[in-house]
Amino acid sequence: MTRLEYICLSAGTMMLTALGIDIMLPALSELRYHFGLPADSTATANIIVFFFMGQVAQLIFGILSDRYGRLPILRIGFPLYIIGGIAAVFAPSLATMCAARFVAGMGASAVFTTTIAGVRDRFVGNQMARTMSFILTIFLFTPIIAPFLGMAILSVSSWKMVFFTPPLFAVLIFVWSFRLDESHPVEQRVPIQWAILKNSFRKILGNAAFLRYTFLTTFLFAGLSVYVSGSEHIVGELYGRPALFPWIFAGIGLVMSLSALYNARLSTRYGARPTIRFLLVVYTIVSTILLLITIADGDPPGITVFFVCVGLLMALNLAIEPNSSALALEPLGQTAGLAASMEGTIFFFVGSALGNIIGQSITHGVFPLVLGFFILGSLALILAWTDKHPS
Repeated sequence: MTRLEYICLSAGTMMLTALGIDIMLPALSELRYHFGLPADSTATANIIVFFFMGQVAQLIFGILSDRYGRLPILRIGFPLYIIGGIAAVFAPSLATMCAARFVAGMGASAVFTTTIAGVRDRFVGNQMARTMSFILTIFLFTPIIAPFLGMAILSVSSWKMVFFTPPLFAVLIFVWSFRLDESHPVEQRVPIQWAILKNSFRKILGNAAFLRYTFLTTFLFAGLSVYVSGSEHIVGELYGRPALFPWIFAGIGLVMSLSALYNARLSTRYGARPTIRFLLVVYTIVSTILLLITIADGDPPGITVFFVCVGLLMALNLAIEPNSSALALEPLGQTAGLAASMEGTIFFFVGSALGNIIGQSITHGVFPLVLGFFILGSLALILAWTDKHPS
């Protein structure tokens, strides 16, 4: 396999996570009708939340891939994603669909985790950074394109075909993945010794920096998960402009992509801690302005003001997260692999669960979301500014 083919395949595997969320957002209104839910119901957002919560399996798959290699875990992940996706299409109830989406999220976590690990196995230093940049550049375009693809499918078919698309895409990538060779040789594999794992868990959870920056990331991800899962309801129902949804979602996705690419320059020039503190100050200012406007002008505020502010908050979120994750893992040395799995498990599972609590309140207005941005951003700001580590 050439390097170009490997980059394209890796980007394709990582795209499954974003595609499993973003393409379905335009179909949520049809899904509410299918299950006989009222137009203002936020219950369908749970199919996004449960997909996020399925990422709890990252921790298990990370340990297993170190023990048994990347390919076996990759080939467990694809069937879980495909079966969960197809089961969601034929689910007789929303609760069953959410369970199927949880399984699909578990599959996505296995595919995502082993893809990142495979890049680490094959490349080091600048080569790894360069390869990951190419992969992420392709990956970050998924939130821009997926809503339009969902709308295009809806124009000629039903929500079921929209839901079928990610597992069908996964089948193609799964077949393609059989060209991959194992990247984690037997002599480098780590046996599962529970005493060692227990000590590693204790060391990680006892590290103040890990907890500080993991929960900082978790608070911000909670806000992001509410936006992603509730965006279709907000645009289509609260603002009554469903035709604008793919344009708004794609526009914010583009801003987020540019922010993620620009963040590398900021952190390199100023350092991770000063960058996080500055970005969180801006995040808190923007969320405060949005809160004051919502209180003064009524709920919901003007659509332009609201989504300009939300776009800025989401862009800041994507710039903060890589720095926060790096600082969480920085002091953990040889346990960094396990720590990365634990961090991903915590911020995906806890963040999406916290976000779901906020999201269920967004029925007649956006005030719960706006207040959530303000509170979560303030908590993250406190965590960043109470870090006494020298910058």
